[in-house]
Amino acid sequence: MNLLMVSGDRQVVLGERGPFHSMQREFSRYFEQIDVLCPKPTGPVTIRSIHDNVHFHPADCGRLAMPRWIARRGAELIEEHGHTLIVSHDYGFFYNGLGSAQLSRTTGVPYLSEIHHVPGYPVAIGLRERFDRWVARAYLRWARHRAIGFRVVNQQQMPRLMTGWGVAPEKIFILPSLYIDLEVFRPAPSPVEAVYDVCFVGRLVENKGADRILESLRVLASQGMPTRSVFVGKGPLADKLQRQAQAHGLDVTWIPWVDTPSDLAEIYRQSRVCVCASTCEGGPRFTVEAMACGTPVVSTPVGVMGDLLADGRAGRLGGFEPWGFARSLEEVLRDESIRVEMGRNAAEIARQHEYATAIGVYANGLRLMAGEAPLELEPVS
Repeated sequence: MNLLMVSGDRQVVLGERGPFHSMQREFSRYFEQIDVLCPKPTGPVTIRSIHDNVHFHPADCGRLAMPRWIARRGAELIEEHGHTLIVSHDYGFFYNGLGSAQLSRTTGVPYLSEIHHVPGYPVAIGLRERFDRWVARAYLRWARHRAIGFRVVNQQQMPRLMTGWGVAPEKIFILPSLYIDLEVFRPAPSPVEAVYDVCFVGRLVENKGADRILESLRVLASQGMPTRSVFVGKGPLADKLQRQAQAHGLDVTWIPWVDTPSDLAEIYRQSRVCVCASTCEGGPRFTVEAMACGTPVVSTPVGVMGDLLADGRAGRLGGFEPWGFARSLEEVLRDESIRVEMGRNAAEIARQHEYATAIGVYANGLRLMAGEAPLELEPVS
């Protein structure tokens, strides 16, 4: 089976090894050939093929021309290689989905729309995210009659939103997007003395909620529970957040970047709890990485976190406002024996997202949609 993917990833062709590149190591084993249409890169193209059978075709145009380019270039590739399914990663203004729908109409090859999350849902920050949510609604109501189906990555939040916007339940497919390397992200073989009480990993942008995390830590400090925290990430709000932490007298270590996944895993293991205060997410990946390391999580109810933390065994779901989030944090931090038990549960729950198994479920789900038999492959040593 040959697969055509319409992706938003531009890292691979620039020689960068991000999540999409690492996912393809296992994913590519399930298909004879994968062709990837991707946006115009921001620098010189250094890589066009990986893993022997995954080939990248970067656009030569800007975003507004992407739908037409996808339809034209995709048709050329389908004629040459006979792909049986188009998989479109849809986001933003849905250029990929618009082009994939046109491509599907002209070639007769079905297309699957993948939507990991909708900006501004469940909480919109400002007019831009409200507008983005309106665009997503308009796209879904248009695409529901054109796509073979819609892939989502959580069991509750996105299916509820999509059915409310008119997508038939039978067109919604829940397939994982979190692929965790359990050889790297795993609990310490023996107890590790905590260096940090609270750990955050992510881009320092508004919808990640780092400012609300700092405000929650200020609330805890005012209630007699000072914390040591580490924030791993960079972004346009870095200076503002550092000033906020300093103004509140918070003990925060700022790490813009870690070199390897192993370094990140060590930070998770050195932390008593990992936090996510996003207002909209699909995954988020870093929380499940922390869980795999035996670190409980406190998160807002976004994306897959509502599925993983709803029963309270591996952490807590916190509110979007700082006071409610601080209350959930305090519940995890105040009793060390309960926190340790949550960490054990977290590591066990994270095992369902083991890299090869989770990618196999995703790949075989696509094969079934294309009318192909699933494959049972032996793990790569």
